[in-house]
Amino acid sequence: MTPEPLALPETDAAESWVKERTSATLTHVRELAEKLRTAPPSEATEVLKAWDELSLELGSLGGLAGLLANVHPVEAVRTACEDTEVEVDRLRTELTQDQALYRVFADLPAKQTDALDPLAKRLLEKTLQDFTRAGVDRDDATRARLTEINERLTELNLEFSRVTRDDVRITLATPEQLDGMPADWLEAHPVNDKGLVEITTDYPDALPARMFVKDPAIRRAVTVASLERGWPHNEAVLKEMFALRHELANLVGYEDWPAFDAAVKMIGEGPAIPEFIDKIAGAAEGRMKRDLEVLLDRYDRDVTGASAVSAADALYYEELVRQEKYDVDSQVVRTYFDFAKVHQGLLDVTGRLFGLRYEPVSDVVTWHEDVSVFDVYQQDGDEPLGRIYLDLHPREGKYKHAAQFDLAPGVQGRQLPEGVLVCNFSRGLMEHDHVVTLFHEFGHLIHHVLGGQGEWARFSGVATEWDFVEAPSQMLEEWAWDADVLQTFATNAAGEPIPADLVARMRAADDFGKGYHARQQMFYAAISYWFHKEQPDDLTKRLEELQAAYSPYPYLEGTHFFANFGHLGGYSSAYYTYMWSLVIAKDLFSAFDRDNLFDPEVAGRYRDLVLARGGEKDAADLVADFLGRPYSFDAYAAWLVS
Repeated sequence: MTPEPLALPETDAAESWVKERTSATLTHVRELAEKLRTAPPSEATEVLKAWDELSLELGSLGGLAGLLANVHPVEAVRTACEDTEVEVDRLRTELTQDQALYRVFADLPAKQTDALDPLAKRLLEKTLQDFTRAGVDRDDATRARLTEINERLTELNLEFSRVTRDDVRITLATPEQLDGMPADWLEAHPVNDKGLVEITTDYPDALPARMFVKDPAIRRAVTVASLERGWPHNEAVLKEMFALRHELANLVGYEDWPAFDAAVKMIGEGPAIPEFIDKIAGAAEGRMKRDLEVLLDRYDRDVTGASAVSAADALYYEELVRQEKYDVDSQVVRTYFDFAKVHQGLLDVTGRLFGLRYEPVSDVVTWHEDVSVFDVYQQDGDEPLGRIYLDLHPREGKYKHAAQFDLAPGVQGRQLPEGVLVCNFSRGLMEHDHVVTLFHEFGHLIHHVLGGQGEWARFSGVATEWDFVEAPSQMLEEWAWDADVLQTFATNAAGEPIPADLVARMRAADDFGKGYHARQQMFYAAISYWFHKEQPDDLTKRLEELQAAYSPYPYLEGTHFFANFGHLGGYSSAYYTYMWSLVIAKDLFSAFDRDNLFDPEVAGRYRDLVLARGGEKDAADLVADFLGRPYSFDAYAAWLVS
């Protein structure tokens, strides 16, 4: 019998519902833990099942709270959910530091553990690892300090995220200063009572302004406003966060936070992170220099004698190069990407690729009227595999970037996987970059649902090492670049599909700059690593140094990008994972035939051997199962220099 999906509350009842659900779940989890501690089952498999049930309940509550804290329109509900996140993390720390619970697993008879099936053995190994990484084998004073640190880190993460999310800055411009902006954007942004147009730092405002506005002062103002979000408040938040992470790592036996964090990732060791950063930076340098020369040459025609392209002008001049060198005008391109058509196209493409169908659900409560809901089925199946929610437009108090959130992890026969796509796209015409982003994030959603059909909560969904989780989504971006695929949904107002030759030029234009885009990503990765490794006293000074070493653009005086670099919260020292995953994504895609992207044999093997396995194997093994060999750097290196 298929489990029922989660029933969410109406808006006016949401705050009390969250509080009641939190109290009931935490109480039940404690009861389950007490039973496991004092009267554990006699068989190892049953011990693992009891722990997995406890973990499923706690993880489901944490996922629900994390989602609503970032999307619910009522501030009191968001605050209640942040409180729940703190309580969940507190209890998780308490349980993984509980020495009596640890002994239940550590003292299981070898005769029983040897008889476990491979997946149960993997679960036992991961569970024992969780206990030791939480400090269960440390003395009472150390465990108490670790508890304090974990609680404070949860609070700091929430604060950093909240400040970044809520700090929406506004640039004011006269209509004349917005020369170059698309007509539909101008129509959607009438002048205020002072005759000025407001440009917020939300993506649908800031990205077009930086790409199309001819006035350099406005471009700079919008760029600076975006870079300054969260400043000055978040500097102190980050410094405390870095210090506490370092202390935590030391207390459980690691040299520093990057070493602690890397130990459970594909990369394995902290020092391997800067080595990887420098490897990518070196591989990209030649291509970066060639493309920057082209960009600077075009920039110099307007800014005579410039020695470098300003970050405030980079998107605008990239757009000019696309127009003049590649005959790609993004304002023409966007006429083919009406949001409603893209939305349906995404479902059609992924349904065909993975053998799925999406049935809309209308009689269900959501947190906002913008949210659309679909049940996911096998193409010819009658039982739902899971449920997805799409929340794709910006609003006040909502998460400002693009991400997939777990609403419920899936476990076969016990709980349906439910996931949520949270983005901030225009309701009208979309930039093609945003179409690519939509495909990317939907890849996480598919991974969550397809990987949520197994028997263990611990391995459900996107449960692989964190430096692999982006690879399936990065690979799905390829379908948003294929002319045949795009022509199935990308049509202009007259119903004409996007021309194949335009898509070819778009690809060529996108290839322009990939060397310096890779270097910019390594700049972000270097911030992520070195801020945690060094805990510099002057974050701005260190930012300038790292920008000079890695970024293609000079530092913009007086800006503090780190204050809104959201990945310093969730990804901590591991932003390198985006590029690490991209290396693997390019290798995964090499197995597909570019002339037959929907080949059911290849797509089916990929679905079943990678996505549907969740975290049941190490990521390197999942990739090898699909490719028939270990992954390599070759496909990425060839793509970078091509």
